[in-house]
Amino acid sequence: MMSEISRNDGTAGGQTGRIGIGLELDAVHMKILEVLRENGRISVAALAERVGISRANAYTRFEALRADGVIKRFTAEIDHVRTGLGITALIFVTVRQQMWKQFRAELARMPEVEYCAITTGQHDAMIQVRVADVAEVHTMVTDRLANIPAVKATETVFILDEVLQRPYVLPSDRRPARPARRPAQDGAGDVPLGKMRFVGAAEGRGALQKD
Repeated sequence: MMSEISRNDGTAGGQTGRIGIGLELDAVHMKILEVLRENGRISVAALAERVGISRANAYTRFEALRADGVIKRFTAEIDHVRTGLGITALIFVTVRQQMWKQFRAELARMPEVEYCAITTGQHDAMIQVRVADVAEVHTMVTDRLANIPAVKATETVFILDEVLQRPYVLPSDRRPARPARRPAQDGAGDVPLGKMRFVGAAEGRGALQKD
């Protein structure tokens, strides 16, 4: 039913993609998500006007996005400095590969942790914490993380300024851009600028994911 609604209502003007249980996202869905990114509390009437569709169409599409899990939840964005958490730090952790479950369990007990991701490269995981002062970061690293048997090593980086933070990004945000190229040398032709190398994740990191 949701797929049928999405196909029949304003699919022109954008590439579609199948999401979740079958909702097909078109250009109108993307526009709705763009508007909600600016104001998640906008009324259905105002949303319909911004997107250029009827109120009934806006309501149907909004409910379909929620039901299909594209929109997971609504939350508030706060000023962390005003709430007393003015220090933000990234802690890169090297985990003993047979102890991921213990690491995940201990991390869940730390309310300072705002975000954690498994990473490639030199370290295994990145933790973002928000605390009141530098001393709290020091205590967390030296007294708490260091005493977790699963943690082999840590590296801490303090964030001085959060220059850009978006609620989320969309495929429609991207703009076509020409790849940067060096001038041809010795008649060899254009050479693309920059190279990227990915380091594979160590075995065992998948255990950090939820079962």
